[in-house]
Parts: sequence; structure tokens; C-alpha cells
Amino acid sequence: MEFNGKIFSGRANPELTFEICRELGVDPGQITIRNFSDGEIWVKIEENIRGDDVFIVQPTNPPADNILELLLIIDAAKRASARRITAVIPYCGYARQDRKDQPRVPISARLMVDLIVTAGASRILTMDLHSTQIQGFVNIPFDHLYAKKIFLDRLRELIKGEDFTVVSPDVGGIKFARSYAKILNLPFSIIDKRRTGPNKAEVLNIIGDQKPKNALIIDDMIDTAGTVEQASLLLKERGCGKIIVVGTHGLFSGPAIERIMNSPIDKVIVTNSVRLSNSKKFPKLEVISAAPLLAEAIKRINNEESISILFEF
Repeated sequence: MEFNGKIFSGRANPELTFEICRELGVDPGQITIRNFSDGEIWVKIEENIRGDDVFIVQPTNPPADNILELLLIIDAAKRASARRITAVIPYCGYARQDRKDQPRVPISARLMVDLIVTAGASRILTMDLHSTQIQGFVNIPFDHLYAKKIFLDRLRELIKGEDFTVVSPDVGGIKFARSYAKILNLPFSIIDKRRTGPNKAEVLNIIGDQKPKNALIIDDMIDTAGTVEQASLLLKERGCGKIIVVGTHGLFSGPAIERIMNSPIDKVIVTNSVRLSNSKKFPKLEVISAAPLLAEAIKRINNEESISILFEF
């Protein structure tokens, strides 16, 4: 099964794109992206893509230039007569703003995917959405991968021979964390958390195993790390030993790194779905590449094969 498409990268995470291309045995597509002096983005695809199956890799985490850059590359590919354009979005920004939960606010997640479709995307491929219902916002194929395949082997190494409990840091992540507990055959607990405002949370109690010997905290993303910090403090108060945090998307914004380093957390494991600058790397951090999973999905899409095998564990 060979890959016969072309892969282009925006500037949000070119290292991940290079890894995907290495997995597929191809070179990244030739593209020039630069900014004018006033900040406007200029894009030019530097090779013929007429009739080609094109994949554009670009996470849409802030700054907003990342999503604008994705839209411009998609438009350039459409106007260059690409046969099919797949937006490969390892981390889908704005996914947390998926509903109108108070008056006079936008449904930002819907707007973002509308823009991607309007720009000319034929298909969207992403990983561990914060809100899976976003798949229903569009009428084009939307492939949602799960990062469990990336983490499982490493997690089995870390928990081997020790008593661990999988912990969901909030009620919203129950289904997500429970799937790990089922696959790893581990007990499951939930942190009862009340959110007091944006990026602010107050931990209340543990539902399930009240005093886990060791904890595996599972979340889809780590932003300011307030949730996992408070969860780890509560677990430590209950006599928990090792505390390992797994988060698919490591955003590490604001005081996140300081919180993690000053918390009882022993290790944080994330993927490279978002580019991590040197300032966002710290001793407790371990990064596992998402490139093999994304590359396999891209190859299967290119060859018109099912990707459902990627959901099997």
C-alpha cells in the first residue's frame, strides 16, 4: 500500500509534518509562506498539484494566524485544481467553544469548521476532539482519531507490576478516561470538580476508589494545568503514591508548567500535536509522537481504505 498524495505543512507544527512524511517515505510538498511587513500572510504552493490528493497538516491552536494560514493554504490548493483536499488538524483549536451556554456568545467551534469547509476542504482529519459532537457540524467526511494507540504501550510499561487507578479529572472526561481503564483493565475513579470560571476550577471529592495507591490521570488536553494540579493534590492527600498525567494535547499556557513542577505529579505524557517550544519543555514532561498514527490514517484515506482498524485495541 503506497502513498500517492502530497503533504503540505503550515508553520504551526512543521516538525510533526516532517515526521509524518518520513513515516510515509515522501518529501513534504514545496510551499512558501511569509508575512508582509504589516503582518498579512502570503502563501504560494511551489509545485503542480492539479488532480492530486492533497493533505495539509496544521494544528489550529493560537495564535489565530494558524487557522488563517490553514484557510489560505486550502484556498491555494483548491485554486490549483487539487482533486481532494484533506485538512489534517492534529489539535483542533476552539473545540471547547462548542455551544451557546450563555447569551450573546458565538459557537466558535462551528464557525471554525464552517470556515475550513468554505475554504475548500473536502475532508477533515483530527485527533481527540474536546467535544466530539463537532463532527456533526459539517457535511463532509470527518475522521476523528483516538490517541490511545499512541500511549498504550508506554503506559503498560509504566504501570507494570503496580496498582494503578485511572482517574478522570472531571465529570466531562468520564467517557474518555473510562476507555483507558477498560483497555488497561484498571479500576476507575472520577474527580468531582466544580468550575468557578474560565480556566478556574475547584476540586470537591473523589467518586470511586477513595484512596488509590497510584493514579493515572487521563485528559484530552492540558491547558493551564489547574484541573490536573488540583486533582493531584487531592489524590496525594488521600495517600496516593505515583501520579502520572496523560494529556493528548499539551498546550501548557499561563502558569501550567509552574503548577505541574510544584505539584505531586511525577510525570506528564503528551503527544506532539502542538509544537512545544523550548520554554514549554520541563523535566517531568515526556512527548510521544503522533506521526505514526496520523501517517497511517493519511495513507489509508489516500488509498480509499477503511481507517476503522485504527479504532481497534
